[in-house]
Amino acid sequence: MKSKLTKVSLVAAIAAASFGMSQAQAAEYTFSFAHVLIEDTPNGQAALRFKEEVEEKSEGRIQINVLPAAQVGGDVEIIEQIQMGLVDIGIPPSATLGNFEPRLQILDLPFLLADYDTMVSTLDGDVGREILDTLSEHNMYGVNFWGAGFRHMTNNIRPIHGPEDLDAIRMRTMQAPIIISTYQNFGANATAMAFTEVYNGLQQGVVAGQENPLANIYTMRFHEVQDYLSLTNHAYHAYAAVINQDSWDSLPEDLQAVMVEAFDNGRTTSRELTLQDEEKILEAIQDEIAINEITPEAREAFIEASMPVHEEYESVVTTELLHKVYDAVGIEY
Repeated sequence: MKSKLTKVSLVAAIAAASFGMSQAQAAEYTFSFAHVLIEDTPNGQAALRFKEEVEEKSEGRIQINVLPAAQVGGDVEIIEQIQMGLVDIGIPPSATLGNFEPRLQILDLPFLLADYDTMVSTLDGDVGREILDTLSEHNMYGVNFWGAGFRHMTNNIRPIHGPEDLDAIRMRTMQAPIIISTYQNFGANATAMAFTEVYNGLQQGVVAGQENPLANIYTMRFHEVQDYLSLTNHAYHAYAAVINQDSWDSLPEDLQAVMVEAFDNGRTTSRELTLQDEEKILEAIQDEIAINEITPEAREAFIEASMPVHEEYESVVTTELLHKVYDAVGIEY
């Protein structure tokens, strides 16, 4: 009997020790990272690299569970779940966040960011930090801006050379007031539609056109159901990397530093992969869709047609913030 008890005690002790070791090795913090993109996109890949870096550099103290391809809903649903703490991390478009914090809409003003370098200096600088800080009022900590390139227009009616070519075209947009207003000012019929529904909407003729960066156009195969691609570069498609405020505050400073570094590297990865992909994408789809660039004169016409939108939303994004962005990008007012 004594031998049996000793054996049982030993087994129990080993089991308890093993359990203790497994508990010690378990992550102290487990965060979910949800987004609507498929993993082959630049930002989908950047999210996976973010996960790997955080788990490695935190030495397993943080575990990141990535949930791609709208597994838990669209961008609006993901933002709501981040606010409630049901999801911890997301990279929703700034345009969609504008439905929750109106000042975020400023980045969707048409023809605001002239080129890539202007985008980087603006979004990664003081004014970008000020824009992100507005999210603190909505239980979210804005870390930085990832990106998927400048947005372009596709449609099945005609090539877009100037704003007049958009007349009466039914264009799908995000559920973003400034983007809807932009197309209305260009003479188009703007129709808000979830990203995951766009392909079917184009295929079935519910809408005749849409706008997106090249990476999204290609991975979602929009070029298969569109006749024309016009390289308008009319707005930068910024994704704001955000985390639930309580989740962020739960981390000690050393792990916050790990997260910030990984977020910054994720931002770099998303942008670099986007630039690399864009040349390949244009080459890959050139035989399937007619591609045209707009002339400098047409761009000026677009800018002029965009100014009413800037004026309409000045009070929404606030004059103070708008002027700070104008100063950063070199627009006179």
